[in-house]
Amino acid sequence: MKKKKIWMIGLLFMFVLLPQHAFAMHIMEGFLPPVWCISWGVICIPFVLVGFFSIKKTVKEHPRTKMLLAMVGAFAFVLSSLKIPSVSGSCSHPTGVGFGAILFGPTAMAIIGIIVLLFQAILLAHGGITTLGANTFSMAIVGPLVAFAIYKIVKKANAPSWLAVFLSASLGDIFTYVTTSIQLALAFPSETGGFVGALSKFVGIYAITQIPLAISEGILTVLIFNALSSYAKDELTDMKILSKEM
Repeated sequence: MKKKKIWMIGLLFMFVLLPQHAFAMHIMEGFLPPVWCISWGVICIPFVLVGFFSIKKTVKEHPRTKMLLAMVGAFAFVLSSLKIPSVSGSCSHPTGVGFGAILFGPTAMAIIGIIVLLFQAILLAHGGITTLGANTFSMAIVGPLVAFAIYKIVKKANAPSWLAVFLSASLGDIFTYVTTSIQLALAFPSETGGFVGALSKFVGIYAITQIPLAISEGILTVLIFNALSSYAKDELTDMKILSKEM
C-alpha cells in the first residue's frame, strides 16, 4: 500500500465534506439528567475496554493498518460534524461508523467513536462531556454493532459487496438515531403517552432528515470502500475483508 495514495483519499473526502459552520448535534451538554449521564457512561465502559484490546490486537497482527485506523477516525469525525436542520429546532447528521465497523469490527469503533466524540465536544462544542456516555452508546456502540451484523448477514447471503457496504452504513446510521430517540424518551417521557409517546415523537422528528442522510452515507461509504479496495487491497485481504481471488 502506498501511504501517499491513502492520505489522498482521506484528504479528498475531508475537504469535500468538512463543514464551514459546525454545529451538529449529538445529545447536547447538560441536556440529560445526571442519573442518565452516569448510567450510559457506566454501560459504555466494558465496550470501550474491549475496543481498546481489539485495536491493540489488530495493530499487532497487522501493523500496516495504522493508517487505515486514522482514516476511519477522520471519516467518522468529519461526517458526524455535519449539520442538517431537522424539525422542532433539532438537527441530524451522518455518523460514519459503518465504514469503521466493516474494517475493524464493532468493538474497535467503541474506542474510536469515544475519541471522536470527545474531540468534538472539546473542539467543536458538539454534544458534551456530561452526555459523552449516551452519545458513545448510540453512535459508537449500537451503530457499529448493527452495521457489522448487517454487513456479515448480507455477505453470507452472497450478495454483492457494494450492497453489503451500503446497507451496513445506512442501517448503522439509522439505528444510531433510533437509539438516541430511545435515550431521550427514557429521560423525558411524554405526559400523555409516557415512554412510547415520547419515542414516537423523537423518532418522527429525526426520520424526516435522517433517512435521506442514511442513504447518502451508504452511497459515500461504498465509494470510499471501493477506492480502498484498489489502493489497500493487500491490507484488506490480510484482514479478510476482501477475498484473495478479488
